[in-house]
Amino acid sequence: MAQPLAAPLPLARRRPRRGRERMVILAFLSPWLIGTTVFFVYPLLSTVWFSFLHYDQITPATWVGLRNWTYVLTEYDGFWQALRNTLWFVAAMVTSRVVFGIGLGLLVTKVKTGTRTFRTLFYLPYLAPPVAATIAFAFLLNPGTGAVNTILGAVGIPTPGWFNDEHWAKPALTLLALWGVGDLMVIFMAALLDVPRELYEAAELDGAGAVRRFRWVTLPMIRPIVLFAVVTGVIQTMQYYTQAVVAGKVASGIVDAPGTSFEPGYPHGSTLTLPQLVYSLGFQRFDTGSACVVALVLFALAMAFTSLLLRRRAGLLGED
Repeated sequence: MAQPLAAPLPLARRRPRRGRERMVILAFLSPWLIGTTVFFVYPLLSTVWFSFLHYDQITPATWVGLRNWTYVLTEYDGFWQALRNTLWFVAAMVTSRVVFGIGLGLLVTKVKTGTRTFRTLFYLPYLAPPVAATIAFAFLLNPGTGAVNTILGAVGIPTPGWFNDEHWAKPALTLLALWGVGDLMVIFMAALLDVPRELYEAAELDGAGAVRRFRWVTLPMIRPIVLFAVVTGVIQTMQYYTQAVVAGKVASGIVDAPGTSFEPGYPHGSTLTLPQLVYSLGFQRFDTGSACVVALVLFALAMAFTSLLLRRRAGLLGED
């Protein structure tokens, strides 16, 4: 004999159960909710609010409307110079680091002996502190006494001014970024080792050479890792600050001391980036409102680049 179905719970008894389930869910989500609110939502809303105020961090803030936005976007030439430099760094550093990282990954995976030694040697520069690595590069690339220019001069090659030349300062910082490409090398090496050998064997049987195997087998298989490297590289480079400031200070000979000040972007604003401009406006000129405008533009650019790259990736995969 069939058992009768259990009667559904009354609505009055189901509501407390749903309420308890929601409280449990909120309890598990609370660390993320609190962290996001305190460290992202509140600072973002505060930055938007201060961008409409005149605030020198001493006197009370006063409402100025769009005056800060007008000043930064139309009157202050340093903003557009910093924007151009930032975009230059994004294009040059991200592209060169990804290409160089893939190349090193291929090299390490193809080496038959000494793989661990090469892997360690290529990864060690990434572990060097950014300040120490930049100071070392500034001394190596010193126009007068640096080892690099000494070698170039000995073989008859013109010696650049590197960090003291506005035309060579950004390429010198790019070389510094390439020197510490060990992190991407390890990531790409792991991705390359995961590519099925059967695909290479099938392509080789079809007569594909090394270049065609790389184009039609390797790249499609590691494309998600390339996207990850590009997205994280764009976000990190949009925040480029420490190396440019340290290199400028060392090259200019300015020492931090009471009564001295260093204007970021040495030489002649060629290495000035948007994060440096935020610091200069906010903590050197005490113009918090303008600094918040630059910070919001930087945030919008990072979001736009990331969204564009992700949408491009989704389009290639045919995803919605």
